[in-house]
Amino acid sequence: MKKIVLYSLFLLIFSSFNKPAEEELKWYKWNDAYPLAQKEGKILLIDAYTDWCGWCKKMDRDTYSKQEVIQKINKHFIAVKFNPELRDLTYTIDGQTFSARDFYAQLNRGENNGFPTTYFIDPKKKSLFIDPGYRDAQTFIQILDKVIADK
Repeated sequence: MKKIVLYSLFLLIFSSFNKPAEEELKWYKWNDAYPLAQKEGKILLIDAYTDWCGWCKKMDRDTYSKQEVIQKINKHFIAVKFNPELRDLTYTIDGQTFSARDFYAQLNRGENNGFPTTYFIDPKKKSLFIDPGYRDAQTFIQILDKVIADK
């Protein structure tokens, strides 16, 4: 009996030292994200990537996985993963529907920024800020802070 009580006490004490659960980055689909950002007054963060892009995978691994980045994005932004090479999806903005290629052209304003590129859209102001290229976590946090401050 004493062994069971001691064992239970041991488990109870050491289970309290468990690391708290980490927050996960909430990614939305565009057609859900755009109206949600309008409703909540948040900025859209669009991560344009492709499946073949090594820098995109590095940014997912090194930047979007960091707790400080995740918490800041989840609090201030509505995040969207966007692969312009997925041809079977459509993207709706204020009643207009675009193919992936046309949506990508709209985001880039006719220019090609490569991958990864992060787009920040304030749906209320109808403003767009484009940040092309890979960013490490610290640099990306500075960019997020700037976008938040400019809101």
